[in-house]
Amino acid sequence: MLAGGKRPFHTIIPAFMEKGDQHITFGIMGGPNQPLAHAQFVSDVVDYGMNVQEALETARWTKRSAQGCDISIESRVPIGSLQRLSEWGHELRLRRGFTLEMGRGQAILRDSKTNTNYAGSDPRTDGAAIPEPLVNYSRH
Repeated sequence: MLAGGKRPFHTIIPAFMEKGDQHITFGIMGGPNQPLAHAQFVSDVVDYGMNVQEALETARWTKRSAQGCDISIESRVPIGSLQRLSEWGHELRLRRGFTLEMGRGQAILRDSKTNTNYAGSDPRTDGAAIPEPLVNYSRH
């Protein structure tokens, strides 16, 4: 039932965004953390100009409950940012530098102008973005 103070449980992973000739498909698994991880990925690409690999690697944070000011946050966040968050009243729960608690994902950027694909894979888990040789199927 919808009510104030509740947070929706989100398990649909695929996401897509585009601007001009650039199209990005991505997904970050992580149950209730998915919406936060997706929003952080989008912000890293759009607001901070990161490529898809950088956006998957950057430190993340999560909030598990709707109540309280507790935040789980990866220890790679700069100390100045951690101090400011504490000053603002957040109760920080420092996690390892890369933790599965923040989700894990992959992304592909397709530049349709140059016909080039770029990919990234989250270092929090197994997986890799490995290029494959181009195959000219029209010759077969």
